[in-house]
Amino acid sequence: MDKINPNQKDFYKKLKNSKIKNDIHTTSDISINPLYTPLDISELDYHKDLNFPGEYPYTRGIHPSMYRGKLWTMRQYAGYGDATETNKRFHYLLKNGQTGLSVAFDLPTQIGYDSDNPKIKGEVGRTGVAISSLEDMEKLFNDIPLDQVSTSMTINSPAAILLAMYSVVGEKQGLSISKLKGTIQNDILKEYVARGTYIFPPHASMRIIADTFEYCSQYMPNWNTISIGGYHIREAGATAVQEIAFTLSNAITYLDFALDKKIKIDDFAPRISFFFCVYNDLFEEIAKFRAVRRLWAKIIKNRYNAKKPESSKLRFHTQTSGFTLTAQQPENNIIRVTIQALASILGGSQSLHTDSFDEALGLPSEKAVKIALRTQQILAHESGVANTTDPLGGSYYVEWLTNELENKAMKYIEKIDSMGGMLKAIEKNYVQKEITKSALQYQREVESNDRLIVGLNSYKEKDITELPLFKLKDIENARIKQLSKFKKSRDSIKLKNALKSLKKTAENENNIIFPIFDCVKSQVTLGEICDELRDVFGEYSPEVTL
Repeated sequence: MDKINPNQKDFYKKLKNSKIKNDIHTTSDISINPLYTPLDISELDYHKDLNFPGEYPYTRGIHPSMYRGKLWTMRQYAGYGDATETNKRFHYLLKNGQTGLSVAFDLPTQIGYDSDNPKIKGEVGRTGVAISSLEDMEKLFNDIPLDQVSTSMTINSPAAILLAMYSVVGEKQGLSISKLKGTIQNDILKEYVARGTYIFPPHASMRIIADTFEYCSQYMPNWNTISIGGYHIREAGATAVQEIAFTLSNAITYLDFALDKKIKIDDFAPRISFFFCVYNDLFEEIAKFRAVRRLWAKIIKNRYNAKKPESSKLRFHTQTSGFTLTAQQPENNIIRVTIQALASILGGSQSLHTDSFDEALGLPSEKAVKIALRTQQILAHESGVANTTDPLGGSYYVEWLTNELENKAMKYIEKIDSMGGMLKAIEKNYVQKEITKSALQYQREVESNDRLIVGLNSYKEKDITELPLFKLKDIENARIKQLSKFKKSRDSIKLKNALKSLKKTAENENNIIFPIFDCVKSQVTLGEICDELRDVFGEYSPEVTL
């Protein structure tokens, strides 16, 4: 409060002497004053720091009319069991008004194993849909016109393989892959620091991602080649500041790798998208989205000299936080998700997934999924939040908090730059340790009741709410039989030639996406492709540090 003018001193003195709690912090431990005035943002330059929506630095949004022109994409994350079962859920969601698909893959698929691999016994179809072959992908999108719906796929290490499968399915529907719209997450760096579904060592993974950038810039101009994820970083325990900083430091690394392949910044930057988490601290989350949008615009313009305005526009998908959901009094999660969705919308998200209230207990039921989707629809059509662009722009508190988040995040980015970049920071375990410290701090606050979680450490109830939970079918044996039949039906010569070409390309510096497409068209499975690449690149094994 060092900016108080004489006319305000008496007012602040009354506030401090009153029985209010003065030691208030955001979730990211930013100290909050009891009141904000124009003096707190006196250095703010409207045209330089805010400007109009759709104008650099895009603090107020990347489109002039935002939701007045087009609502955000309502994209519920879904996937379980086999492709046929998940296809039914997709149709259910589309029937109920979902406007985009988001695919959750099971753990074996994410780490590059077919469903019949004995190493992953017991995991098939449990945390997402099992996809091993082009046949599976065709079943997953059965009767879904890929020219009318955009699809997001949360897949990283084998992302190029799933992209190839999706593209071939599109071609079988008579579509040019240049017309396909969607996103592959394809963000391997955050796997090394927060999630763990990696396969290959970092440099090999980065090579595949850069090859994907190059391929899509030439052949799939409407496809988002990467969705750089702060979501899993945040869910691992990072603060909002760290989510901004580590996500953008990852993005900088991807940009540098692409530029090393002589891809022009304006040829691929417009197709980069981001994926953020949203917590319960309403105003911090709104400010976070405004801050990261402005920071990204500055980085792209000043650090990389991009010329196209589209290169500097940060487009992002948001998912509400699964970490914040409680198994205790699970219906309370509906309110939590609503607050988080509201923050996402007021922050200017292009796409949104709302968690189901029963996710702390198991896979979402159809009823819970519908409530989550209806939450978005009620906010869109009944709340009025979509009526005007950036309605909280100009709020003394929100603008001050936006500045605080940007400045604190920039200090982290500069620290990582000084270490030699994100790959070096990961190798030194710096990022992992910072996230762990924040996670421990949060947990200590919960356990000491300094942070109140309704139903968990406050307003507790003795009675346990019983919910009808979604029952997952055991599909593993059926999947093994199905894959055995599929593999026996293939042209072995064509398959061997495709794998031979893949290995040869992996060993040299040519673009690896072309032989991956050939493998998919030759009915090579995801696991077979990954095994061939494992032979060339090896597997990543992190150093254990105590």
